[in-house]
Amino acid sequence: MSVLTRDEAQTRARLLDVQRYTIELDLTQGDDTFDSRTLIAFTAREAGDTFVEIKPAALRSVTLDGQPLDPESLTDDRLALTGLTEGPHELHIDASMRYSRTGEGMHRFTDPTDGETYVYTQLFMDDVQRTFAAFDQPDLKSVFELTVTAPDGWSVLANGITEQQPDGSWKAAATPLISTYLVAVAAGPWHSVRTEHASIPFGIHCRRSLAPYLDADADEILDITRACFDRFHEKFDEPYPFDSYDQAFVPEFNAGAMENPGLVTFRDEFIYRSAVTDTERQTRGMVIAHEMAHMWFGDLVTLQWWDDIWLNESFAEYMGYQTLAEATRFTDTWVDFAVARKGWGYDADQRPSTHPVAPDPEAVPDTASALLNFDGISYAKGASALRQLVAWLGEKDFLAGINTHFARHRFANATLADFIESLASATDRDVHTWAAQWLGTTGVDTLVPEVTESAGNWSLDIGHGTAQTAPVAPGVPSAARRPHHLVVGLYDHDPADPERLVLRDRLEADLPADESVTLGSAGPRPALVLLNDGDLTYAKVRLDPVSWDAALRSLSSIPDALTRAVFWNAARDMVRDGELAPTAYLDAARAHLPRESDLAITQGVLTFAATQIADRYLAPADRPAALATL
Repeated sequence: MSVLTRDEAQTRARLLDVQRYTIELDLTQGDDTFDSRTLIAFTAREAGDTFVEIKPAALRSVTLDGQPLDPESLTDDRLALTGLTEGPHELHIDASMRYSRTGEGMHRFTDPTDGETYVYTQLFMDDVQRTFAAFDQPDLKSVFELTVTAPDGWSVLANGITEQQPDGSWKAAATPLISTYLVAVAAGPWHSVRTEHASIPFGIHCRRSLAPYLDADADEILDITRACFDRFHEKFDEPYPFDSYDQAFVPEFNAGAMENPGLVTFRDEFIYRSAVTDTERQTRGMVIAHEMAHMWFGDLVTLQWWDDIWLNESFAEYMGYQTLAEATRFTDTWVDFAVARKGWGYDADQRPSTHPVAPDPEAVPDTASALLNFDGISYAKGASALRQLVAWLGEKDFLAGINTHFARHRFANATLADFIESLASATDRDVHTWAAQWLGTTGVDTLVPEVTESAGNWSLDIGHGTAQTAPVAPGVPSAARRPHHLVVGLYDHDPADPERLVLRDRLEADLPADESVTLGSAGPRPALVLLNDGDLTYAKVRLDPVSWDAALRSLSSIPDALTRAVFWNAARDMVRDGELAPTAYLDAARAHLPRESDLAITQGVLTFAATQIADRYLAPADRPAALATL
């Protein structure tokens, strides 16, 4: 097995223009293999040599422009195409392919409940070669036409609307230009719930044994789908770019979900088979919104090479949380992000294995190295950076830049530089410098407040504490010293109930990189001064002693759940950094969790208290008492 390098992909992209794949899959050949016949129509811009990828069980025949090629010449899943002349070509490949039992390529599953069998594709990165022959790189987009022969009683789903033909096969509508890794097929005796919205067919699908559970939640799933769809059309000038929208909940899926155009696949654990919490329903809703955002960012406009995969995922992560909060009943989704996702990014960013959100292209020389960047930095830190960008730019300018990006690169490929140029066209702010400071460095800033009182006035000085540093690649700045646009929450004790905190004001502040900023006003100092109230930036925050005491006394009285989440994250970071005794965190949990109304906060605090404090930070002799407290 060979790994595609960036240099090889660039060379092939300069040589080839791929117009169309015509693919015939026969799923009636038994339990182990299926037949795959592919016709690739492409043009060579000049004379030269290249290769096509395929990972067959058996390669039966290959012809190039009507001339047979030797199937035995296949080496390391590559078939050399030598002596290409300038102009159009047709490549025919007939092969037998293996079903997968581990989630790559064409996965096959037999349901132990009723014996029914299902197959579906997962072609991300370089697994399309397990299903059909392809010039397998994201910037060689093409039209795909699929015909699938399936057993009697099966239905077939694909990127486009599928129709059963008179001979019993299923033909999918030709796709617009998409990347090879986004082609999708799902076949089996699906249980389907179908509707139409905005003149587009919508469907949700699962295996038959889960039908009662899908039916029970169908209204909720479709309501969220419709609401997010409508909200994206309010945000984006470009209409939904495909002819249908199917969501298939598939068994043994080895990811959370996959953004195949027109046919999103989800792990079928999202079809709940017992009572679940509202937070779990919210998570499912966020994943629905996340994958739908990819229809524009990732599918309509696709990365040129895998070094920019973070941007696909960060954008969808940001849009998933934001759009679900705006369009559905799940209005507190950013609380869940703060306590369940953001810590993932903070932790990853403080390890020696940290890397910039946007890695240097030289750091992603091939497909194997690209997989190393699927972590808390690509998802959680990247989404946090985009949220900070929106706060800094303003949503109007951000969306104007996004819509410019879609218009410039629709059904094509783009780089981070293209994205930044599109944003820069919509604002007078220096987006290029912002990107260098936020996306090209590693580590986490620590924001430290210093509150002073004098002659009836108070002032707040916000500064950068000691930045976390970690060894990274040569030439990559490792010390985080970033500008931050943040909100400072000011809270007072309620005169009618001193145990209760009430909001006095929220102040917006721009903290430059490597500088401090001073705020303040006349009157007594607030009881609680909370940096990053609203959680708009990505940084660890500290509390001054007076604010810490006020929070410990009255935290659960603060009505805004996201404010409480910021406090809990600050406490978590202080424990991790050795600035707060683990037992103090447990005392705060014991005092406030019984009155906590947000389940995501409760889950997050209990998880950290049990798995980190009780299991790791305390001496073994103290563990029983900690667990008793919990």
